[in-house]
Amino acid sequence: MLDRIALAILIIGGINWGGVGLFQFDLVAWIFGGQGAIVSRIIYTLVALSALWCITLLFRERDTQDSAEYSETVA
Repeated sequence: MLDRIALAILIIGGINWGGVGLFQFDLVAWIFGGQGAIVSRIIYTLVALSALWCITLLFRERDTQDSAEYSETVA
């Protein structure tokens, strides 16, 4: 569950940075009152922590058979 939350936050952050790169528009800063606003800084920090967490996804072993068995028992 934490993996999915981190990935969702990272996707939102990536879209925000895409807006900065393409249009020079920072949606987070616009919504929360500038880059220096405490809420904006918290969101930027959450995006950074999510990125660090998602790095661990690259190094994890994933057994597809266990995933398939789990999905069959849930369904």
